Amino acid sequence: MQSYAPPEDPLEVIHEDHQILLVNKPAGLLSVPGKGPDLADCLLTRLQAVFPSALLVHRLDRDTSGVMVFALTPHAQRHLGLQFEHRRTRKTYVARVSGEMAEKSGLVDLPLCVDWPNRPRQHVDHENGRAAQTEWRCLRRGDGESRVRLMPKTGRSHQLRVHMLALGHPILGDPFYASGPARDDHPRMMLHSEELRLLHPDGGQGLSFRAKAPF
Repeated sequence: MQSYAPPEDPLEVIHEDHQILLVNKPAGLLSVPGKGPDLADCLLTRLQAVFPSALLVHRLDRDTSGVMVFALTPHAQRHLGLQFEHRRTRKTYVARVSGEMAEKSGLVDLPLCVDWPNRPRQHVDHENGRAAQTEWRCLRRGDGESRVRLMPKTGRSHQLRVHMLALGHPILGDPFYASGPARDDHPRMMLHSEELRLLHPDGGQGLSFRAKAPF
């Protein structure tokens, strides 16, 4: 397990109103505190220092950057939580993956389960896994890698990372699922939450929030 040295990037607020707060999470920062004092620093506690009423709605992996929404009221937290639970939100990610993909687009439909001896790693498990689907589209390829857009239809832990590995194209810089130069020759995991579409908790208006990938 890599040591935890979270970045000191200033908070980047994308949107703030009376119900919701959207920020661009930097790579390398936990969404919520981990176990132990050495993992206490996280995006939630940093936000609560500035926005005391901020409440968690969903998470991004530590090594993933990009758009995250937080609630500023209990009503907003419930409303947004149900949207995620019932798949009413739409999330779009950008990734750089190892290898040049032969196809232009596709759907990965492989059930996922925690790999208990190696947790927190996940793996494909057709007997015990939970359903997981990821749509993908290759944006460009060359120099031994591909740039892809990923649209998860479910929200399983490490879903995009394991699904890309299952295709034979692990995400570059991924400390768990890539190996050799694909893991070691990159300063971070090349996965970014580019866009989040949701319904506003006050009135249900459809909104879209974006943060450009830094790679």
